[in-house]
Amino acid sequence: MVDSTYISSIKWKPCMSKRLFISHSWSYSERYNSMVNLLNNRLFFTWTNYSVPVSKAFGSMANYRMKEELRGQIRPVQCVVIIGGMWTNHSDWIQFEMDFAKEIGKPILGVRPRGAKVMPIAVINKADKVVNWNSDSIVSGIREIS
Repeated sequence: MVDSTYISSIKWKPCMSKRLFISHSWSYSERYNSMVNLLNNRLFFTWTNYSVPVSKAFGSMANYRMKEELRGQIRPVQCVVIIGGMWTNHSDWIQFEMDFAKEIGKPILGVRPRGAKVMPIAVINKADKVVNWNSDSIVSGIREIS
């Protein structure tokens, strides 16, 4: 028989769901999909995805409208996750997402792609923390900065 006074004295921390925006290029959506799968399969971690996958891409729209869509996705999140592929250096949209996140005080987690030795300087300069591509590092980083 279990002593109920012992059970009631254990302090359980609720598993709080994190609101995340994962920055990505629809042209390189395989890394985005891998990140989503990694986070979805991580035990003791729940999250809500505020980014838009390629299957729900906005289509063509004016730059000002695209910026408003991105702002709407980033505003409610607790952390912006940037997958640091070299295309990041050449993406005006990812740069916009990082700039806007900083402007409104959202923390940025840079994730070094699997096997990568270098990280784009744009991500290093904006990230609050940079981690390697593994679930423990990523989830610890999210929890630490958000």
